[in-house]
Amino acid sequence: MAHKKAGGSTKNGRTSNPQYRGIKLYGGETAQPGAIIVRQCGTPFKAGFNVRRGKDDTLFSVVTGRVVYQSGSNTVHVDPFDAETPRPQWLREYRTAQAAKQN
Repeated sequence: MAHKKAGGSTKNGRTSNPQYRGIKLYGGETAQPGAIIVRQCGTPFKAGFNVRRGKDDTLFSVVTGRVVYQSGSNTVHVDPFDAETPRPQWLREYRTAQAAKQN
C-alpha cells in the first residue's frame, strides 16, 4: 500500500507575458522620431502623414511633431512643429483652427 496520496495534475500554471498593446500617445501629445504611437494587432489604426507601420503593425513617428487622430478613417498623423515643412491641405487647415481656438 502506498503511504502517500498521489498528487493530482493541474490544468493551470501556464501563462504568457502581456503584450502591452494600446494607444501610447494621444492626440495633441508630442512625438519624437521613432516614438511608438499605437501598439496594435492588425490595423485598426492606419498610418498617415509622417507615421510609419512596423512589421508587427506598430505605428511610430518619423518626425518631431504633434499627434493628430483623424476621426472617421482611424488614421494617425504627426503634424511637424516646423512651419516650413510641407503638409496636406487639411492638416494646414486643422493647424490654423487649433491656433484660433487657443487665442
